[in-house]
Amino acid sequence: MSETTATVPRWHAAGDWFDTCKCDVPCPCSFAQLPTHGDCDGILAWHIREGRYGDVGLDGLNVLMLASFVGNIWAEHTDTYAAIFVDERADDSQREALQMIFGGQAGGWPAEMVTMMAGEIRGMEFAPIEIEVADDLASWRAVVPGRVEASAAALTGPTTPEGARVQSTNLPGAETGPGQVATWGRSTADRADAHGFRWSREGRSSKHITFDWAGPD
Repeated sequence: MSETTATVPRWHAAGDWFDTCKCDVPCPCSFAQLPTHGDCDGILAWHIREGRYGDVGLDGLNVLMLASFVGNIWAEHTDTYAAIFVDERADDSQREALQMIFGGQAGGWPAEMVTMMAGEIRGMEFAPIEIEVADDLASWRAVVPGRVEASAAALTGPTTPEGARVQSTNLPGAETGPGQVATWGRSTADRADAHGFRWSREGRSSKHITFDWAGPD
């Protein structure tokens, strides 16, 4: 065990994650394939329903990321960039905990993702983050007022039973880690204007996946 890991308390965080991106539905990145256009950018949002970092409670807090890359994010890729928004409601201890977890220093699945992506962080700031996920997964939404907006409606079609969700299990490229269920949607808003990221579109791929992480193992 490294000295850094030895100083990290036991932690656990579980909740909702979703993205909106520029790929066609369904995003090939989720299947560990090249993105639709050879590169991808998008919005990633996390809502912690239940969480604790040592003695620090994390329930109800949000984190949002803007990200871009070229190539297959699960294999050979380049030009990886990101910017991170951390919930401004977090107090000092919670802010430190969120930065440790999502920065990869606290171990667990986020550490594996950070090691794999290994890109440039264009910025990190504390901001108001609004995240809503319908209980029946009919829709999901995230907003950083004036900077970022991501929303989607669950995918449906003529052969989808009423109220059922289009879902995948055991995705080869699940951003939240192994063993989760992805619910597919189509974006109704996908806009960013922050830290050098700028786009506005809709009708592209989106998915919701729960996450359940622990560390520092």
